[in-house]
Amino acid sequence: MKIGLLGFPQVGKRTLFRLLTGQAVGSDGANGTMGVARVRDARFDHLVQMYSPAKVTPALMDFLLLPDLENDAERDADTFRGLEQVDVIGHVVRGFADDAVFHLSGAVDAERDIEAVAAELVLNDLLFIEKRLDRLHRERAQKEGAAQRQRENDLLTRMQAHLEAGQRLSGFGLEESEAKTIASYPFLTRKTMVLIHNVDEAALAAAPDGFDAAAGIETVAVSAKIEEELAELESEERQTFLDDLGVGASALDRLTQVCYRALGYISFFTVGEDEVRAWTIRRDSPAPVAGGAIHSDIEKGFIRAEIMSYGDLAELGSESQAKEAGRLQTRGRDYVVSDGDIIHFLHKT
Repeated sequence: MKIGLLGFPQVGKRTLFRLLTGQAVGSDGANGTMGVARVRDARFDHLVQMYSPAKVTPALMDFLLLPDLENDAERDADTFRGLEQVDVIGHVVRGFADDAVFHLSGAVDAERDIEAVAAELVLNDLLFIEKRLDRLHRERAQKEGAAQRQRENDLLTRMQAHLEAGQRLSGFGLEESEAKTIASYPFLTRKTMVLIHNVDEAALAAAPDGFDAAAGIETVAVSAKIEEELAELESEERQTFLDDLGVGASALDRLTQVCYRALGYISFFTVGEDEVRAWTIRRDSPAPVAGGAIHSDIEKGFIRAEIMSYGDLAELGSESQAKEAGRLQTRGRDYVVSDGDIIHFLHKT
């Protein structure tokens, strides 16, 4: 689970990276600096309060801080190549005005910057297709594998036309066999993108989060300046500050959740006095696969799962009350785990 943070200079990438991971980065930037961030989940925090466990293990994700974009194709090439190793592209976009902070293009224009990066990602994919089609053309005289090469040629030609129309490949429909053909190819516009708008205080409450399913683009508004201030406050003061701003939660909390969702993951929990832990699984995973996240023996020897939702436990206050209310359910191997399920697995040893 790796999210790459991308953007022009002075947009707040390094500040967000430090706030998310606790890892400081020098003002001169870093080439591929990696850090680990906790998935900020209020449900997990509440479970920790309920059980006061000896150990707490939240869900985690990796953030890769990439070098600044410079509007220079040669210098930016390495940065875009760095995106090949991430699962989600986090484009940090400057939306705040500050005369003391320069902008590479002379003035703040979020839409211009979004379009510039989008165009570079499309160009990156077009250049790859051009090289691949050229190779297929040079191999056309070889009889072995000719049919497969022709199918790939036709597929890439259609993808090329899609990109030339200014559309991301995340919106390009693929059959299962076609998806396998290009699975190893470094297409950047197939990756989900999270547009992280770094805005000022006045714009924060009015800037809605959202998801464009067709384009594969998530949008979330943050204020790195406000998040720095929040990091210095105690929890009660922090919530009062957020309420005064008219926002319900820290933008960093929302950002980690958006990135988690963009990766296609959900969390289920195991709870007790020894440990409260969030486990990461793919959305729509059946119960045995969820058990396999804990240990392969659970998946192999799966018998059944005892499940209650976080909502039921939070409402009723304890496992015993949830059981008395009939909210503790026994499910078999066909059960598809829901986000926030609290699960105890029974399995053969």
